[in-house]
Amino acid sequence: MGSTNMSYLNPQTVILIGIPGLEHVQFWIGFPFLGVCLLALLGNIFLLIIIPSDHRLHQPMYIFLAVLAATDLGLCVAIAPKMLAIFWFGSYSMAFNACLTQLFFIHALQGMESGTLLAMAFDRYIAICNPLRHTSILTPLFLFRMVLMVAIRATVLVGILPILLKRLQLFHSMVIVHSYCEHMAVVKLAAEDVHLNRSYGLFVAFAILGFDMIFVFVSYILIFQAVFRLPQKEARLKAFNTCTAHIAVFLEFYILAFFSFFSHRFGHVSPYVHILLSTIYLLLPPALNPIIYGVKTKEIHMCVAQICILKPGTGQ
Repeated sequence: MGSTNMSYLNPQTVILIGIPGLEHVQFWIGFPFLGVCLLALLGNIFLLIIIPSDHRLHQPMYIFLAVLAATDLGLCVAIAPKMLAIFWFGSYSMAFNACLTQLFFIHALQGMESGTLLAMAFDRYIAICNPLRHTSILTPLFLFRMVLMVAIRATVLVGILPILLKRLQLFHSMVIVHSYCEHMAVVKLAAEDVHLNRSYGLFVAFAILGFDMIFVFVSYILIFQAVFRLPQKEARLKAFNTCTAHIAVFLEFYILAFFSFFSHRFGHVSPYVHILLSTIYLLLPPALNPIIYGVKTKEIHMCVAQICILKPGTGQ
């Protein structure tokens, strides 16, 4: 690593310090994060096992839920190992290219999760506003194309972020004040003009999160209009209950996402508060999503009951 006047030219490694100001308690902070990660791993693996194996769950909503579970697993795997290694073993150094790789996977998986939530909102819109055509519109081929488009959009838009970072050569520091490699945290290290990096980062955030959030809101405005037109109260409640799990997951994801996003760029919160919140934003939804859908979805309830409750005559 070359350095001139406290600047670093083409660095090969970076240093992740974890949570600044809380270094003395990072060891203990790692345990609740480990618990959240284990909960996320168990819950999402469970969903990925039961959804393909039970024919009752071969419906668009559950197929999208399986995609969401796979995305959540990917987020845990991308973040947790290095973060816990920092907290418990003092493994602060990381190859610069590995940092860019982690950055790509974290932000691409975030984009895929947002796109999957939009696809789930579209499924609920068709199911409630145009139920007679639900099966004919959301065919297996159509579902595959939707998932493919969500993956391609996230991969292409986010894939440019590490390319733009790689073109930077001069950095005033290689110490990343974070527990994982995040785009803006790396951009702030550069000693060159990073206007393009900042502008493109904002564009990606609004092109994915902003676009998806707007269309999810539009979908639910149309859904609520259709629900309130139903003549019977029981029918309205039944239609609304099919959306409650998705609404809870949607609010949980976007509220945490935008608080983390705007506090990092425009806020004046303490660094340790931002890093804790941004880490919670990435790890808490993967842990909560299987619980929310498990509690609110009758079909998943039934699958859990069949697995966990010993039937008469079994095990004799």
